[in-house]
Amino acid sequence: MAAVSLFSSATSLPTLWSSPPRTHEALSTLSMFDSVSSQMCCISYPRRPRRTRFLNKFSVSGSASVQASLPEDDDRFKVEYTPWMIVGLGNPGNKYHGTRHNVGFEMIDSICRTQGIVMNTIQSKALVGIGSIGEVPILAVKPQAYMNYSGEAVGPLAAYYQVPLRHILLVYDEMSLPNGVLRMQPKGGHGYHNGVKSVVGHLDGCRDFPRLCIGIGNPPGTMDMKAYLLQKFSTAERHQIDAALSQGVEAVKTLVLNGFDPNITSFNLRQKYKYHQV
Repeated sequence: MAAVSLFSSATSLPTLWSSPPRTHEALSTLSMFDSVSSQMCCISYPRRPRRTRFLNKFSVSGSASVQASLPEDDDRFKVEYTPWMIVGLGNPGNKYHGTRHNVGFEMIDSICRTQGIVMNTIQSKALVGIGSIGEVPILAVKPQAYMNYSGEAVGPLAAYYQVPLRHILLVYDEMSLPNGVLRMQPKGGHGYHNGVKSVVGHLDGCRDFPRLCIGIGNPPGTMDMKAYLLQKFSTAERHQIDAALSQGVEAVKTLVLNGFDPNITSFNLRQKYKYHQV
């Protein structure tokens, strides 16, 4: 079955909302969704997922999700997919582009480039793009409120789009891993990462969401940690990060399509020893 294209033009579509959006941000999102069209895709409300505590914190008047179906000539079945929200952490602006602390943003850019997703909407203090991996709808997110306040975007977006915790993938830099080494986890703590700490705080303290950590190594010698995080990669480090981004895109595809299956376990093992010579 062909992948669902969420940015093809259309002239007529079913109604996306059960009630009119009430905010300017919601109207922006509506206009973007109105451009959605696919021969094998329809847009509607999903079955409500199991309620998590953080949803109570952000009550909203409307929500949206994407539902994919089998080919139109087969009316016997309809398949619904729970959307994924993939969030890369970083700092907005050219000043921080290419720095160690912004590899989360770079992973989102790589995913969008591979899947043909256009990030063209600002909603809840975040740059947002909507597309799909295979037939699974995804929401690509780059918070724009600076690293330490990333949760101000993630919490409201997760509540608005009714994304369950198990489908919120957080992508960020990790100093405890060697440069260019990746690690995919189903859940975990914040590890003193201020961006992750903010996200956890705005999900009502819940930590049971997946994360993809991108290793950036530790500061050399007595170098200040903040200076290290806001420093750009050396040429050799840049090559390692570029390779890691390509590998990360494939890992994200595997996760979205198959969940935490044995392929993710194998991926983590290969990453752990990728720079070890046997």
